[in-house]
Formats: sequence, C-alpha cells, structure tokens
Amino acid sequence: MESFIPFIVIVIVFFTMAVKILNEYERGVVFRLGRFSSVKGPGLVIVIPFIDKLSKVSLRTITTDVAPQDVITKDNVSIKVNAVIYFKVVDPEKSIIQVEDYLYATLQLSQTTLRSVMGQSELDEILAERDKINNHLQTVIDKQTDAWGVKVSMVEVKHIDLPENMQRAMAKQAEAERERRAKVIKAEGEYQASAKLTEAAQVLENHPVSIQLRFLQTLVEIAGDKTNTIVMPVPLDLIRGFLEKGDFLGTKK
Repeated sequence: MESFIPFIVIVIVFFTMAVKILNEYERGVVFRLGRFSSVKGPGLVIVIPFIDKLSKVSLRTITTDVAPQDVITKDNVSIKVNAVIYFKVVDPEKSIIQVEDYLYATLQLSQTTLRSVMGQSELDEILAERDKINNHLQTVIDKQTDAWGVKVSMVEVKHIDLPENMQRAMAKQAEAERERRAKVIKAEGEYQASAKLTEAAQVLENHPVSIQLRFLQTLVEIAGDKTNTIVMPVPLDLIRGFLEKGDFLGTKK
C-alpha cells in the first residue's frame, strides 16, 4: 500500500497542474511547446502540464488615470493636463502575442497622445470644446491599440491646470466681456425706449384729444398722492389762442 503513495501524490499534483478554472470574465491563451494553440474559457479548462502554458486575460473594462502631462498649447500657453482612459481586451490572442504588456503599453500611448493632441490645440479650444478633444483622443489611441486586441471605449480629460497669471488674465477678460454686454443691453434699452417715445409722439400729434386724456389721467394720479402741493401742467394748446390774439398779459396786436 505504501508503494502507491508516491503514485497517488504524482496523480494529485498532475491533476492540480492540469485543471484550471477561469471566471466568466476571463479567457486563457494556451501555448503548446511555445506555439499558440487556442483560447479557452470560461469554466473548467484542461491543459497538459509541462507542455501547455496558460496565460489568463481579463475581458473587463479597465479604468486608469493618465499621469499629469506638461503641455505647451498651439498658442504657446503652458498647462498641465491629466485624463482618465477606459479600455478592455477584445482579442485575447493579440493582447498576449502582439505586445508584451498591453496595460503598460496602452497607458504609455495615452500619455504621449495626450501631449500631442493638446499641443496641436489652442487654449480656448481645449477649454470650450472638451467633447471634441475627448473624441479625438479616443479615436487616435483606439486606432493604435487595435493591433494589440485592445478597444479604447472612452477618454476623458479630467483636469486642466492653468498658470496663475493666465487665470488672472482670463478673469479680467471675463469681467470686461460682462461689462461690454451690460453696456450693449443698456444701449439697446435706450434705443427701444426712444423708439416707443417716437411712436407715442406720433399718436399724440395725429390725435390732439389724446393729450387732454393724458392730462386728465395725470390729474387722477396726482389726486391719489397724499400731498399738500399739487402741480398742474398746463398744455400750451390752452393758451395758444391768447398768444395769437395778443390778449395774453394785456397786449394786443
């Protein structure tokens, strides 16, 4: 019986080395005697010990930060930019055979692409058209990683660090812009008010009775005010007749 113990141990070790269990999100790239054999998984996978080599690859989306990069924009402004990248393996075979470490390679490519794209854009474009920059970064990086079996689904610029002097200049620019809009709005209001006054003057000129109605309305408004002093405006039309006949102030023609 004792003679079977080494055999049983060998069988157990062989079985342990031959049986692999892969999760639902994992795939196994099998190399047989150094040559690519197949992609297996998920579930129970059988390999030949000492002949087959199994490399596990995760198919889940990987989220990683792109380290802050010092960039000089197209309009010669020095900024520091960092981003976050989302990618996953879509072809396990390529991710193992075509590149040594797809995670490290994708991260390094993201850093260089971030510097390149930001350096080709002006500061106003980077700040105002963030979606356009993100889409351009995703397209460029995904085109390069396609040969590695990696799909880049999204790239988001996370933070843009501006120099203090540039922040002050932008604050002054924004303040000047607000003052300009305030002056334009005020001038537009004055123009509209003058236009309405012109229309009112034309109505009063064409309908003299409206002047009397406006005069009576003014008296009603004054009467509602609790004051001892009442100012009654007298239209010139009421005394124009006296002026023309010369009876005003005891003068005659």
